[in-house]
Amino acid sequence: MKINDVILRTVVKAVVFIVLTLGIYLFFAGHNAPGGGFIGGLVLASAVVLMYLAYDIETVQKTMPFDFKKIAAIGVLLATGTAIGSVLFDVPFLSHTDAYYNLPLLGKTHLTTVTIFEAGVALTVVGVVVTIILSISEEGEEQ
Repeated sequence: MKINDVILRTVVKAVVFIVLTLGIYLFFAGHNAPGGGFIGGLVLASAVVLMYLAYDIETVQKTMPFDFKKIAAIGVLLATGTAIGSVLFDVPFLSHTDAYYNLPLLGKTHLTTVTIFEAGVALTVVGVVVTIILSISEEGEEQ
């Protein structure tokens, strides 16, 4: 029997957009306020899991053909790379740097290596959470 979940799928389309926007906001707000890579990654992962709940796995993987294990690995490499990069410049481990740059469309912009580190944390959290949820769902199908 096929379940008619048109309302669920329609609502999820709007809610996922809102949740993704919130996740990105929390990611960027984390430098100066509560938030950051971890909580931003959890919110972004919840949007992906919500799509998996509303649609089947094959449909979501067609629209988002990501290997979340590789995303987690890239995140670990980013976070570790920024941490080790400080040692290469002969400063204490996990030291970060920042500067102001004049970018063409944005004007004077503050850029920091903390953002790269937090992006690594966010990618790691998204990759791990979605991989765990998909692993749990695959185990449930075998029984």
